Amino acid sequence: MTLQGDALKDAIGQTRAKWGWFVGLGVLLLILGGIAFGNLFIATVASVYVVGWLMLMAGVIEIMHAFGVKTWNRFFFWLLSGLLYAVAGFFAFYNPLLASAVLTFLLAVALLASGVLRAWVGYKHRPEKGWGWLVAAGIISALAGLVIAMGWPVNSVWVLGLFLAVDLIFQGWAFIAVGLALKK
Repeated sequence: MTLQGDALKDAIGQTRAKWGWFVGLGVLLLILGGIAFGNLFIATVASVYVVGWLMLMAGVIEIMHAFGVKTWNRFFFWLLSGLLYAVAGFFAFYNPLLASAVLTFLLAVALLASGVLRAWVGYKHRPEKGWGWLVAAGIISALAGLVIAMGWPVNSVWVLGLFLAVDLIFQGWAFIAVGLALKK
């Protein structure tokens, strides 16, 4: 038990010495979030390109994995799956606006479905403490999905960029807070 406690203290001490890096990274993320807010269209295209790269890499990995599989039915499953991922990745680069429309629609559906499910689970846990927060979070997610779906496809040129900008800003503030907490 003491060895784990000492290891944790050492890790915190080493991390505490790097508090400035956390603050610096936080400031950089805040700046990038501000730039993303400044041009939501470019931020949307950038996020589509990132998703495209990830899908392309996943597709190549799955295709390579297919050749290591021993049975034909599994080989064709992995090959087809990898090809679909790779085609979707190329599609994101070929037509990022159409890809952003598809991703925005999928985001709206996911927010709506997860929000309804979260609200239902919260409602089913009524007697327990905090159930109302779960219902409220579910309703907010579902409403966000509805708002995005109602504005689709017009809003697909800026919604993903807005999500990226908000995420960068929150991550920036979180890193700054961690860095300043480590300094104390």
